[in-house]
Amino acid sequence: MRRALAALSVLLAACVSSVDQTTITSADPTAPPVAASAPDNSTAPSTTSGAAPAATGVGSTAPGSTAGAGSLSGLAYQEAASGLAQPVLVTSPSGDDRTFVVTKDGRIWMMGADGVSETPFLDISSLIRNSGEQGLLGMAFHPGYAENGRFFVHYSDSAGDTVLAEYRVSDDPDVADPDALAILLNASQPAPNHNGGMVLFGPDGMLYLALGDGGGGGDSFGNGQNPDSLLAKILRLDVSGGDGYSIPPDNPFADGGGSPEAWAMGLRNPWRFWFDDGLIYIGDVGQSAFEEIDVASASAPGLNYGWPITEGLHCFEPPTDCDADGLTMPVVEVAHGDAGTCSITGGVVYRGSAIPELTGHYLYSDYCGGWLRSFRFDGQEATAHQDWTESAGVIGPVLGMGVGGDGEAYVTTESAVMRIIPVR
Repeated sequence: MRRALAALSVLLAACVSSVDQTTITSADPTAPPVAASAPDNSTAPSTTSGAAPAATGVGSTAPGSTAGAGSLSGLAYQEAASGLAQPVLVTSPSGDDRTFVVTKDGRIWMMGADGVSETPFLDISSLIRNSGEQGLLGMAFHPGYAENGRFFVHYSDSAGDTVLAEYRVSDDPDVADPDALAILLNASQPAPNHNGGMVLFGPDGMLYLALGDGGGGGDSFGNGQNPDSLLAKILRLDVSGGDGYSIPPDNPFADGGGSPEAWAMGLRNPWRFWFDDGLIYIGDVGQSAFEEIDVASASAPGLNYGWPITEGLHCFEPPTDCDADGLTMPVVEVAHGDAGTCSITGGVVYRGSAIPELTGHYLYSDYCGGWLRSFRFDGQEATAHQDWTESAGVIGPVLGMGVGGDGEAYVTTESAVMRIIPVR
């Protein structure tokens, strides 16, 4: 295997493969993130709200920016909280100005101006296995949380298998009821890595859950192109009934031919995904050579993102002359060795107020590289690529990203939560 990440890493970058991968498109595999052939999402809305900066991303002021604030010259980090045990996610209920931080050890904290709360909002550390890539990996508030108090968590249980569980807030709005309302889904994991991690409500009100290919290396367990497996998929569940989940009738395999929960397939380890303006953005962790970001219509069922036929824009299995027909190819590929890249950390589309020049731009990073980059998807391809690392600095291993109750973007490291702020 390729050099191991630190034992506490939540994202396993890939195992080394000796295959001579071939490029499916004309992308330069040694270059920084490049635009590729757009996925088949010609009906997807264009992410055009707010003006894009120039290709360099600096020195331009978008319409709507505060007069006299000065041109954007870079981005920087501002510490919001520290001393945490591997924060992996920053999130907030819709319409709520509170910010919540998920830590991999099984706790969820509230974060304010003075850091995180003294006691956790929820502590399920006794239920989980916190080892390597396993732990409490994701959280999603129900769109109607203000009325029903429901939220969902994605964690590794004591056996290392994936659990999707529903909880509810207690009578105290700052404390959750520690007794699970329901265990919605269990997915057996054949290895301890590639667990996925994200759980998020889509614009259609459905709950989406990301699962990796089951671990090992090279799709050891054959889940990538197996429609019957829950693994290597993004699942889509209807939890509106309040009693477990049902299968949305427009899921691609709702009537047979595959796992009825599955919405998308061919994903190696989709650690984080994001919805914005009718699109889904997926950061899929690569194997031995390439990381990828996929962008597609959020309303297109049954997309196949290619793993293990492809890794990024390249053939993987077979290593040459692979058949990519019908596959949804990434819009951005990052080669391993590019500024220390090894394991992509996606990513959020910026919709805050502090940096209007970045409105509609997708921010992303890498666990090993610790850099900060962005692009804007124009409905056809990734444009306005910008590397912000010179001004922001290398922050160290980046575990996750998210949006707080203030609408601003945050980055999490092994022990801290950092707010992204403008440099003018």
